[in-house]
Amino acid sequence: MKNCWSDREAEAIVARYAARNVGRDLALRVYTTRLLGSEPRLVLHGGGNTSVKTRLTDILGDELDVLCVKGSGWDMGKIEPEGLPAVRLDPLRRLIGLDALTDEDMVNVQRCNLLDSTAPNPSVETLLHAFLPHKFIDHTHANAVLSLTDQPNGAELCREVYDTRVAFVPYIMPGFALAKKASEIQRAHPSVEGMVLLKHGIFSFGDTAKEAYDRMIALVALAELRLAKGRRTGFVPAGLPTAPATQAEIAPILRGLVASVEDRAEGLYRRQIMEFRTGARILAFVNGADAARYAQAGVATPDHVIRTKPKPLFPPAPTAGEMTQFAAAAQASVAAYIADYRAYFERNNRRQATPKKPLDPMPRVILVPGLGLFGLGKSAKDARIAADVAEAAIEVITDAESIGRFESVSEADLFDIEYWSLEQAKLGKDAEKPLARHVAVITGGAGGIGAATAAAFAREGAEVAILDRDADAARERNDAIGGLVVACDVTDPASVKAAFDRVCDTFGGVDIVVSNAGAAWTGRIGEVDDKVLRESFELNFFSHQTVAKNAVGIMRAQGTGGVLLFNVTKQAVNPGPDFGPYGLPKAATLSLLRQYAVDYGRDGICVNGINADRVRSGLLTDDMIKSRSTARGLSESDYMSGNLLGREVKAKDVAQAFVALALQRKTTGAILTVDGGNIAAALR
Repeated sequence: MKNCWSDREAEAIVARYAARNVGRDLALRVYTTRLLGSEPRLVLHGGGNTSVKTRLTDILGDELDVLCVKGSGWDMGKIEPEGLPAVRLDPLRRLIGLDALTDEDMVNVQRCNLLDSTAPNPSVETLLHAFLPHKFIDHTHANAVLSLTDQPNGAELCREVYDTRVAFVPYIMPGFALAKKASEIQRAHPSVEGMVLLKHGIFSFGDTAKEAYDRMIALVALAELRLAKGRRTGFVPAGLPTAPATQAEIAPILRGLVASVEDRAEGLYRRQIMEFRTGARILAFVNGADAARYAQAGVATPDHVIRTKPKPLFPPAPTAGEMTQFAAAAQASVAAYIADYRAYFERNNRRQATPKKPLDPMPRVILVPGLGLFGLGKSAKDARIAADVAEAAIEVITDAESIGRFESVSEADLFDIEYWSLEQAKLGKDAEKPLARHVAVITGGAGGIGAATAAAFAREGAEVAILDRDADAARERNDAIGGLVVACDVTDPASVKAAFDRVCDTFGGVDIVVSNAGAAWTGRIGEVDDKVLRESFELNFFSHQTVAKNAVGIMRAQGTGGVLLFNVTKQAVNPGPDFGPYGLPKAATLSLLRQYAVDYGRDGICVNGINADRVRSGLLTDDMIKSRSTARGLSESDYMSGNLLGREVKAKDVAQAFVALALQRKTTGAILTVDGGNIAAALR
């Protein structure tokens, strides 16, 4: 474990925050908190906490003793002074005289003593920091320390490593009881540099920020040295298929199986986004002959259960070319997982004074022998967090098994954390956007309509994948929304297949596809070169077929329906002069849309299209607008608004129409016209 303290950086941050009226103590607390939070082997995604006891002035000008402690949910790696809310210290310390304190009263008293009422909730371990006497206190869930403590003889191993340098605290759920016990043990061992909380984590103390940080790094390094001694060889591998399937093949199957059914008749599913990880260490873990034991023995630290559930899903290894068999076996694994989780809930809910409501029973981590792991969540961010936590668990369990046998906290302790209101609050209760948990693919993302559509779907909560031949242009055009950008020539079936595989690798599957890519070829139909007509058909018809074919294959594998949308344009129903090379393939695409609606309605796939006209976008260039308006003796503005409503149609209007169609679950085979009104293009 590398010590990253820098005198130069420390003084620079003190000077920078001094300009904001932030004192030296708090500035250095921010600095070392970031150092700890930037090391994933110490802290992950909102875990861990730090504090400093200092003096601040209240609104009356009185100088008070305060505890600046990490706010709940703040990322230590990116923390700002606002993420360390100041709490009046004396009232907190007086609480130690109580025999008991409910979680609700603990939170209330902490909030009542904030210097700033708008500050975030102080950490659930605030009282532990308050009851200890040290000025600077650091707390992490260091992987190496967990590998030592997560053993049947974890206490003995830690005493072997640390002797009297630290005190040892038995596992107690965070809160008032843990704070009192830690204070009692520290008072009995006043000279210790820190404390190991068995099966939970480690604390370090210091009179300065540097001292507390240095001690944390040194204590973790000692654990790493012990893990390096007397290690057994790696996991014994299990027998695996000689030709495993790819993650792109199995991800849609798994994603469909772990989607909770909200209303099958209405086609409503609670989907999850997936993130795939692999590598030598992950493969050694998931491929182990004994993986069914150690991989499902519990979490590395109880805090992780809210991200990963108590156990991962562990389906059988998939074999290439045998997806039907894998789907059946995986379905049985999911059914068993759900039954096991519900039994776990019922066992532990019976002992609750106030019964809990069950959370959804679906896994948040899937370990696949021969391939790697998937993290699952309501968004790409949450899936990434679950995958990060799963990778950390693999490191902890691997190292624990190398010197002994991994053992987590009890099932009852896990349940208490998973259903603890203070931990659940970290996940947030914000209402989800309409297209949250959906993966939307938009082709032609470098163009005006494509970019506007990508932005519109992102605003509604979808995870967006943008496909375009010019990936750099698409990335630049869509920089504000991020998302996945894939270089794809939609006229090349191999390129399209590779692009959809990439989407499945990244998000786990596909729910919505907007087949938008196109270009306008012109010429009198009886005189145009066949080559021009064939090129137009390749892009304006066959590419839509290729995209749709890949999309419905993934949607059917998921089994949760889907949405397939086409950019048809008015030329399909109201051809204009010299636009046959463009209008003919678009008319074929209109028929293609209807055929997909007929053939895949039984799979719950809604297939619809947009008929747009006179949109200032990649197809209707400024030069084309100028020439057409001049030919009609109109200004460009009059030409663009030359419709029944007298309003110019913009790319964002077409984008919103695509979103509106994506939200419809009982409309298929329909065309929505977005042209300001052109009765000649109205479908009859």
